[in-house]
Amino acid sequence: MTQPPQPPRPARPRTATALRLGRPKHRLRAGMFALAFVFSLYGGRLVQLQVTDAGGYAAKAAADRTADVTLYSTRGSILDASGQPIAESVDAVDVIADPLLIAQQKQDPAVYASKLAAYLGNPAGSVDVAALRGKLANSSSQYAVLEKQVTPTVWKQIKALGLVGITGNQDPKVVYPQGAIAPNVVGLVNSQGAGGSGLESEYNSLLSGTNGKISYQAAYGYEIPTTGINEQAAVNGASVETTIDSKIQYAAQQAINDEVSKTKAALGTVVVMDPRSGAVLALATSQTFDPNNPGTATSAELGDAALSDVFEPGSVAKVITMSAEIQQGVTNPRTEVVVPPTLNTGDGYVVHDDNFHGTEHLTLNGILAESSNIGTDLTSLQLAPNNMAERNAILYDYFSAFGLGRQSGLGLPGESPGILASSADWNHSQQYTVAFGQGLSVNAVQATSVYATIANEGVRVTPTLVKGYVDGNGKFTAAAAPPRTQVVSASTAKQVSSMMESVVSDAGTGTSAQIAGYRVAGKTGTANRYVASCGGYCGYTASFIGYAPADNPQLVIGVYVEGPQGANYFGGSVSAPVFQKVMSYALQEQGVAPTGTKTPNLPITW
Repeated sequence: MTQPPQPPRPARPRTATALRLGRPKHRLRAGMFALAFVFSLYGGRLVQLQVTDAGGYAAKAAADRTADVTLYSTRGSILDASGQPIAESVDAVDVIADPLLIAQQKQDPAVYASKLAAYLGNPAGSVDVAALRGKLANSSSQYAVLEKQVTPTVWKQIKALGLVGITGNQDPKVVYPQGAIAPNVVGLVNSQGAGGSGLESEYNSLLSGTNGKISYQAAYGYEIPTTGINEQAAVNGASVETTIDSKIQYAAQQAINDEVSKTKAALGTVVVMDPRSGAVLALATSQTFDPNNPGTATSAELGDAALSDVFEPGSVAKVITMSAEIQQGVTNPRTEVVVPPTLNTGDGYVVHDDNFHGTEHLTLNGILAESSNIGTDLTSLQLAPNNMAERNAILYDYFSAFGLGRQSGLGLPGESPGILASSADWNHSQQYTVAFGQGLSVNAVQATSVYATIANEGVRVTPTLVKGYVDGNGKFTAAAAPPRTQVVSASTAKQVSSMMESVVSDAGTGTSAQIAGYRVAGKTGTANRYVASCGGYCGYTASFIGYAPADNPQLVIGVYVEGPQGANYFGGSVSAPVFQKVMSYALQEQGVAPTGTKTPNLPITW
């Protein structure tokens, strides 16, 4: 059965609950603890900033405000033998812009560019205005070099424009007050201010000195006056005093330029030495350049062909062979030799002389005077009869002792040591050609040094270009004396020298080298010229090396003309006249008087 619905229960009356109020002391205490904790964080940070890390933050702030300006050292000069500068540093200014400051001052870069353009570029006014405007508009930078090393006059004009954010920094530059005097020897300074070639490169650390620095505090590009300046002074470079005689160098340069032009030769070189000291007084090459405008020069002109270019010396090497023979006691100037028209060496190689002749009866002196290849080979075989390997080894030792096959000793970059193969490596033809100067190669300084050795009584003095050094206070320190080596005896050298006077006599091949009033000794050379571009021997190298006065040598001069055109390519007609011209001038310039003695009269034939 369904239960009837139950009546609702009456609601229970609610009992009143007492209201609990919060405890203010607890809340205040909690709040104080929270505030104390927050303040402790701030306090700790302040302690860190002001005590613990104060030095670091102060240093960082100072570093951020510090502006550094380089104080460029003045590069030392390169001087000639008289102490006059060939290359020297002069005042110049780098033009610097602060593009950020220009922007902050709301200046128009285009206006700046148009005003500055008239003073920048070489020549002035040739600067790329668009590129200049781009540098000035780069507001992310505070340092932009607009142009390096303008003259003080130009900087004064730029400064007068009153352009905010344009400053100047002293940066001396190298100039050449004597013009194109030995530029290939002196070399150049590159865009970074370091020596790039020649003496500038070899002595860069001595010449360059040490840059200094000025540091100061700045804000918005301006110095903060009360913060002080820290200056580290620059140390200027020392100067190098060379052995180059500027007057002789100029005369040699003009003479070789004229001869190369006249003969349409590929290259010409003149070397002038003092045989007693090894000093190189002139080193002139037709491949040269204007040091005040080097941008127009080719890479070949920027080098130094007197050291880097090598060639087969030809007959000028015969004096080495004959020095060896006389020193070894197997010949003397009067030794009699039958010289046939040709010399068949076997293995298909035949030795010829420049001019065809019948059988001749020549002395050793006559062989040198007439420059006979056949006679030179025949007498050289006496160094070790019936033993070609021993004879070759003796020849090699003398060629090496005279300085061939290794660098000359000048120490300039880019020098080639030439080629002098070990005698064990000589092929059949070389066993005969080396004696008369083919099958090996030399540079111009090496070849000239051989004759300086004969002129100096058989003592080889290593060639040198440096007399000494001058520090910033003007104190001169002499360079170390170059090494000296006795290659042959004084007696041998004297006999060879007497034979070389016959070369310059009317009976020899070097008559064009004669100088009125002076005794001259020398030797002509005409060698086949190897040219890589034609893949073999193409043309000739004409040379003459000699000295004067022959009985008291003061100067040795080597003249080398490579690739003269035409039928007249011989050393006696191409190079000997250049020797005569340069030696005549040099003797007068050096004040060398004739000795007044007579030339020895050695027989040429028998």
